[in-house]
Amino acid sequence: MKFSTKEMHSVTVVKMEGNMLGGPEATELNSALHKLLDAKKKMIVVDLADVQVMNSSGLGMLIGAATTMRNAGGNLKIAGAAEKVAQVFKITKVSNVIELHETVKGAVESYS
Repeated sequence: MKFSTKEMHSVTVVKMEGNMLGGPEATELNSALHKLLDAKKKMIVVDLADVQVMNSSGLGMLIGAATTMRNAGGNLKIAGAAEKVAQVFKITKVSNVIELHETVKGAVESYS
């Protein structure tokens, strides 16, 4: 699992790649989010287009990330999840707590 960040219209897009299985990646993502918060970046979109597998630990990692952002007065939205990954959000009802968008563009525009 690796991730990178870029800015789109004052929204930070975190692109995830690989399998989201938790573990050390959770610490890396949490650290990256805190750096974004320190830089006053509070509108986040997590791009899951290149994530094929996500288990409960990966889901927990994203829930923790969303909680971190909300506690700091920000927000985190998910974009581009493959059907298999999106089903995990829907089955667990996490989609009721974290907004899911089909595209990064749509997620970024939803902050307007």
